[in-house]
Amino acid sequence: MFRLVCSQLCPGEEKRVGTRTVYVGHRPAADTEAYVATKFCDNRIVSSKYTVWNFIPKNLFEQFRRIANFYFLIIFLVQAIVDTPTSPVTSGLPLFFVITVTAIKQGYEDWLRHRADHEVNKSIVYVIEKSKCVKKECEKIKVGDIVEVRENETFPCDLILLSSSCSDGTCSVTTASLDGESNFKTYYAIRETATMCTYDAIEALAATIECEQPQPDLYKFVGRMNVYANQEVKAWSLGPENLLLKGATLKNTKKIYGVAVYTGMETKMALNYQGKSQKRSAVEKSINAFLIVYLCILVSKATICTTLKYVWQNNPANDEPWYNEKTRKEKESFRIIKIFTDFLSFMVLFNFIIPVSMYVTVEMQKFLGSFFISWDREMYDKEINEGALVNTSDLNEELGQVEYVFTDKTGTLTENTMEFIECCIDGHKYKDSVDGLSETDGPVYFSKATKELEELFLLALSLCHTVQIKEECETDGPRDLVKDNGVYISSSPDEIALVNGAMKFGFTYMGIENDFMKVKNQKDEIERYQLLHVLNFDPVRRRMSVLVKANTGKIFLFCKGADSSMFPRVAQDQVARVKVHVEQNALDGYRTLCVAFKEIDQENYENINKQLEEAKIALQDREEKLAKVFDDIEADMHLLGATAVEDRLQEDAAETIESLHAAGMKVWVLTGDKLETAKATCYACRLFQNTTELLELTTKNLEGHERKEDRLQELLMDYHRKLVQEAPKIKGVIKRSWTGNQDYGLIIDGSTLSLILNSNCSSSHYKNIFLQICQKCSAVLCCRMAPLQKAQIVKMVKNTKGNPITLSVGDGANDVSMILEAHVGIGIKGKEGRQAARNSDYAVPKFKHLKKLLLAHGHLYYVRIAHLVQYFFYKNLCFILPQFLYQFFCGFSQQPLYDAAYLTMYNICFTSMPILAYSLLEQHISIETLITNPKLYMRISANAMLQWGPFIYWTLLGAFEGLVFFFGTYFLFQNPTLEGNGQVFGNWSFGTTIFTILVFTVTFKLALDTRYWTWMNHLVIWGSLAFYVIFSLFWGGIIWPFLKQQRMYSVFSHILTSVLLWLGIILLIFVSLYPEILLIVLRNLKSSSQKVAKRLPSSGTSTIFMLSQTSSNHSFPWND
Repeated sequence: MFRLVCSQLCPGEEKRVGTRTVYVGHRPAADTEAYVATKFCDNRIVSSKYTVWNFIPKNLFEQFRRIANFYFLIIFLVQAIVDTPTSPVTSGLPLFFVITVTAIKQGYEDWLRHRADHEVNKSIVYVIEKSKCVKKECEKIKVGDIVEVRENETFPCDLILLSSSCSDGTCSVTTASLDGESNFKTYYAIRETATMCTYDAIEALAATIECEQPQPDLYKFVGRMNVYANQEVKAWSLGPENLLLKGATLKNTKKIYGVAVYTGMETKMALNYQGKSQKRSAVEKSINAFLIVYLCILVSKATICTTLKYVWQNNPANDEPWYNEKTRKEKESFRIIKIFTDFLSFMVLFNFIIPVSMYVTVEMQKFLGSFFISWDREMYDKEINEGALVNTSDLNEELGQVEYVFTDKTGTLTENTMEFIECCIDGHKYKDSVDGLSETDGPVYFSKATKELEELFLLALSLCHTVQIKEECETDGPRDLVKDNGVYISSSPDEIALVNGAMKFGFTYMGIENDFMKVKNQKDEIERYQLLHVLNFDPVRRRMSVLVKANTGKIFLFCKGADSSMFPRVAQDQVARVKVHVEQNALDGYRTLCVAFKEIDQENYENINKQLEEAKIALQDREEKLAKVFDDIEADMHLLGATAVEDRLQEDAAETIESLHAAGMKVWVLTGDKLETAKATCYACRLFQNTTELLELTTKNLEGHERKEDRLQELLMDYHRKLVQEAPKIKGVIKRSWTGNQDYGLIIDGSTLSLILNSNCSSSHYKNIFLQICQKCSAVLCCRMAPLQKAQIVKMVKNTKGNPITLSVGDGANDVSMILEAHVGIGIKGKEGRQAARNSDYAVPKFKHLKKLLLAHGHLYYVRIAHLVQYFFYKNLCFILPQFLYQFFCGFSQQPLYDAAYLTMYNICFTSMPILAYSLLEQHISIETLITNPKLYMRISANAMLQWGPFIYWTLLGAFEGLVFFFGTYFLFQNPTLEGNGQVFGNWSFGTTIFTILVFTVTFKLALDTRYWTWMNHLVIWGSLAFYVIFSLFWGGIIWPFLKQQRMYSVFSHILTSVLLWLGIILLIFVSLYPEILLIVLRNLKSSSQKVAKRLPSSGTSTIFMLSQTSSNHSFPWND
């Protein structure tokens, strides 16, 4: 608590992270130290949400938090308390159905979780106690227990690796169940405990582990182990490479011993149960807006009827109708209470205008529709043997509304399969060998680099990496053959390419054994170098280093990294000879890295070693302290040369970007690569065309000026004047078209972006100008981006005026922030792990699959759900408008027009299945046409089908049909010859006739809208109509003992006896659908004439005109 208060009062203070101390084997660290047992949570896993006792109240509370469910609950309570014209069953039964179905579904899913938890918690594990191996149930493991795990078993909790059956204290693990990565990873025991493989040795261990409190990040861990021996304490650094995660599986290792540090719900796997923040689609917002409109209509109808009732009853001759059975007490009650009661009664009578079942149908459509994406064979990749993955089904329709696409470059647009092309040593280019005269792109400084520099350079490539050698069967990740039965594996494909490059020139990395790295030189001699320290790569430093000691006793620092991070750290006279090659390689589209080294004397190394050890065992701010030490070490180096690695463009990446552009989307590339490399890739993938005029906002443009901010402002104003102020004002141009006829592209780097996004006042002005410039560009390239900057760009665009729908796509951990920030996040199942795929809304194997995902699936799902929403409001307006009109003919007595059974089953049974099938299967345009004609995507952009125009169209259509239903039937019933015996049909026959016309009309309306018929459509459409007829005959053919009045007895069968009435019903159905039929005929005539015009084009007809005619064949009713 004190720390929390201090952090609030003193925000400038160093942020401290809580730690815990774990006693290994529950033994005190030293004889003199008092052992105080700390209570941690047990190892039970509880992934379930409910228990037997809290399921009903908790589930009901969660469901009634939804506005629609709560609204219908209030309506039901009003019906139960107040004397309303309809039975509480009419509202209660649909609500009960929705609540029950949802509760059964959620209860079953929770029961499955309970069962899975029980299997895990009751599984048998082995714990070392008093030099013996004891069996225990998994849930009984405590923090501090020493656990034995055997091959192919999963780790029961988060363990610090003590030792393994391997002599070097390593073990192989697969974490596929955690992050989807199927390749084997190597974990390490600290040197002090690596050889403790017997129960007695483990029992004799006196140690404590100090580590951070549980954190959900799977890839970070900070801790240290204090080992007590001979009255001395030695601290060993612990990191993620020492932590075995619960849920991971031990492979190719007979057994390991580990100390439990996090158990149960504090394990990293359990902490990752928490889902991502909920994203809401534009369709949900439209539904809420339409719902408010219909609530206003409902209140207006109730108000009108209540008012007119009392106006009508002001006439003494008009009183409450006798069939309302009002008591004298009710009649003599206060007028205000009577008015309020009547208002509530009318609200109940008209409440079915709000579609209660729409929410259930929408949820089912989204859930079932997501399977079609997963099952798409064209989005399956044979190389990784995987297809598309849907992590959330809530955003299917949002895929059809994307305006901005933000994409990573490496591994997303490119293959991330690196191939070593060439290298430059001391200014000289080497391609195939280091023998003979080398090539050079610049002045020839020397005929050839010295032999010493050549060997140092190749030695750096062979040693400066984290590549491992494993059996070929152990991995399916980034790898390459090194010998007959082994492969190079690494988390970075670049490192494998560089090691292969060194092998190409005669230096072969042979692996590491007992901290000694082995390299076979050009003479086939094995050289051994002791690995002292690895200075790991991070995206801020943009480099990595190793400290090694040769057999001669010399200590070397080998470093490789991006040129921007390396050039300031080497002698400047060496930069010019290498820079010319780096720039040329970047222009050719190659990925470049610079290589440097320096020799360190023993005294200096001892100082460095001390600083590194202190930083590594720090529990607070370890990363910051390590970064500072790294920064000091990696200085004053000697530049050896640079490498060029080719990362080939993915198959169909260029065609995909062209299609996205044609669909009206703006594509931004956000990458950490250098400007020249990224620009070459953008030209290769056709993000930039030869006609594109490029505008640059880079550090290079700002150099040479005392105040960079002033130069930046000058450039921004120049570009703004050119693109915004002086741009031709063309009326009628598509909203997303570019400026005039000129195609502009913008390039910006991370440093310049930092100036623009700075939090001061002047930067806010820069930001607005920058955004206006970006909106006028067809493509934007952001290079030298840090992961956080990627997310900042997405957020900046997402929050601009109009709130455009954004999509981010990437394949690596550095893309997760922008994937989470965008409206829709797409993960590529790439070679940099599965962090991006795990955190995304959708995951696809290749970038090319984005084309079908957006242009086909996105388009269709948006059209389907938009039609579903509009249809639900339309059919409920058709349903309730006759009920409203009927009040003018019954003295506003609140007499229902429809029977309670029809009120209850209209949305649940009679009209629900056809629209669900339509929303899952409809293809108003073929998938092939959608993909080959991307311009069709623009027709549904900006939420076109759920704007107020289409909504009004559907509302007017529903009002028109409701009027036809009521007044057509009214005039039909004026005919006394409907029955041969001269009798007149009654009230319930009148209502049932209207209801029959209603059910058939709204179903036929959907049939007319259906353009892609399957057996399922036929089944649900004709089956629903048949079910209605059979139900009506059944409902009216039996005397039901539980009903007080048998008012529907023989009503439907009585209607069937009148031929004139059935002819009238058919006529009214046709009149109701006539506007729709007329629109379809006109649309088909228009389509036919355009096809003829397309087959016989005049000589002056342009290709662009022809395309526009083709796209206009596919229209919606409000476009005609």
